[in-house]
Amino acid sequence: MNSILLKNVRIADVDTDKVCDLLIKDGVIAKIGETDEAANRVIDGKGKLTVIPPLFDMHVHFRDPGLTHKEDVLTGCSAALAGGVTGVVCMPNTKPVIDSKEVVDYIVKKAEGTGVSVYPAGCITKGMLGKELYDHSAIGVKIISDDGRPVENAELLRQAMLESNKNGLLIASHCEDLNIINGGIMNDGEVSKELDVKGMNRASEDSITAREIALAMSADARIHICHVSTRGSLDFIREAKARGVKVTCETCPHYFMYTDEKLRSLDADYRMNPPLRTEDDRKAVEEAVLDGTIDCIVTDHAPHAAEEKADFYKSPNGVVGLETSLAAMLTHFYHTGKLSLQRIIELMSSEPRKLLGIEVPRIIEGAKADMIIVDLDEEWTVDPEKLHSKSHNTVFKGEKFKGRNIMTITDGIIRFEQK
Repeated sequence: MNSILLKNVRIADVDTDKVCDLLIKDGVIAKIGETDEAANRVIDGKGKLTVIPPLFDMHVHFRDPGLTHKEDVLTGCSAALAGGVTGVVCMPNTKPVIDSKEVVDYIVKKAEGTGVSVYPAGCITKGMLGKELYDHSAIGVKIISDDGRPVENAELLRQAMLESNKNGLLIASHCEDLNIINGGIMNDGEVSKELDVKGMNRASEDSITAREIALAMSADARIHICHVSTRGSLDFIREAKARGVKVTCETCPHYFMYTDEKLRSLDADYRMNPPLRTEDDRKAVEEAVLDGTIDCIVTDHAPHAAEEKADFYKSPNGVVGLETSLAAMLTHFYHTGKLSLQRIIELMSSEPRKLLGIEVPRIIEGAKADMIIVDLDEEWTVDPEKLHSKSHNTVFKGEKFKGRNIMTITDGIIRFEQK
């Protein structure tokens, strides 16, 4: 019998917060409450460790198949477990793209046994070429996206939305007008002008966000807006929600923590799509997290090899984030008193799963033993070389955080333990 006894731990879930013991037996939470039952392993939290449900990141890039010099399914899952993430949606801009059951099955099979549930996102358009749809229901996915680019043909996307009303799939949109971006590599603003670097105007994001909302209204369908970074887009989304439009959205920690001032260093690790914006946008993203406009926190984990990130001007956009997202949320929102731990659990664990119709893990007796153990007060500094991802292009290098995942458990098995 495999068993783990957690003594004197804080147990926090969306509707629970107490200090007690937790016994895991054969992959199930057997008891919550005082117990001295024998176990294969006993961990004494001494009142300093907190048990919460495992996280879910509905926007990552595992680069597998085809781009595995950056990341692969196994290294991506390793990074996820280190960050306390036990479920992910991996985006379809792989080689080949994810528009067939064969590619979906390859990814899912490769993730088996890792302790991470990997849900591939299918493309909206065949080959991610933006020209035609295909039978999304035949490939076995819960979400579709042409992430990395928008579906430029609005009627094609509207037809996909109408079809989603029948097949139940969530459509996620990367809201950037590529014609407006036109080769820009950072936010178009004072900093880009001072650096004489071509910028991406915020209208690229705002205009497509507004379009997606209008299309969702027309089709009476769901639309999920990816990695929101501007005040304008958030205003559109907030207003649409108030009118009953079926729109949801996500953001990433770097958008509520940093601004385009970071790019004065000409360091490509601060480049991503959409880009870091202004202080006004940063405040708007934070406000939207606090008022509930933003439904979930993701990372847009986008690994790139060191040599690809070496040249600021030629580098691909994207940053890794699976191992730092919880720490960023705890540092920025929990320890400042802006959000409760329960609300962070909702944003990072239960809400993204609900959007996809996936069972939400609970810390209750009889439930499957899926959980993470967090030291809310551990202070640590991000060292890129110690990350578990194959690539180390983190926007948070050198950042000092308070709060860290120290153990990830799925099916009653310890999948990750901080050394």
